[in-house]
Amino acid sequence: MNDELSYAEMLEIPVETVTVNKRERHRKSKDLPEKLIDEVNERVEADPSYAESRTIEREYREPKSKLKRGILIGEFVAVVLLCATIFLTNLFMTDSAINTFVRGLFEGNASAADTRTYSDFVLSPVVNDYTDAEIAVSDTGVLSFTAKCSVYAPAAGTVESVSGNAETGYSVRLRHSDTFTTIISGLDDVYPLAGETVRTNIPLAYSDGEGAVRVMFYEGDTLLSCHLSDEGAIAWS
Repeated sequence: MNDELSYAEMLEIPVETVTVNKRERHRKSKDLPEKLIDEVNERVEADPSYAESRTIEREYREPKSKLKRGILIGEFVAVVLLCATIFLTNLFMTDSAINTFVRGLFEGNASAADTRTYSDFVLSPVVNDYTDAEIAVSDTGVLSFTAKCSVYAPAAGTVESVSGNAETGYSVRLRHSDTFTTIISGLDDVYPLAGETVRTNIPLAYSDGEGAVRVMFYEGDTLLSCHLSDEGAIAWS
């Protein structure tokens, strides 16, 4: 202001006629980011829904490890090689150790030893009570009879073999344990096949009464001796 008055005096201009205009300084406004923050805060306070938030749960999937894939591939290759080895040894080395081991795994339960002897069995009649068959016992313990009737197994077991023909008659060998067997010959018909199971209450064979039927018991290769009781039951001598 002093500068303007001095300048007016130099020009010999009356001071009263001099108008001094002051330039108003503009106030420094707040920065724009701060104003935006204030507006957002006011909006959040006015509307609580803006303040609500929740954590988004994402399913976490563990990335597959290359090591795991390598192990699976290695196991698959090992199984394939083992199967190929077993197949080749079955063709060229049937008695190899690995074949014996594998057969033992699959046949171990099926071939469980049956150590029962003949004395562990109670023999059942080979003909039913309605048959008028006269059963004889030889000095060696062989049973024989001639009658038209059904023939039954003297003990439960498995048909080991069937031999003969319709002209000469059939013979059937029954296995009751690993050592005890029965051979019945002179039959006109045999119902079960080799490998089938037989029971004492189901007919095993049939005789037309034209020829004698013989029943022999063996323990291993030894012919066993038996006899008939007073009631007609078969018993060991």
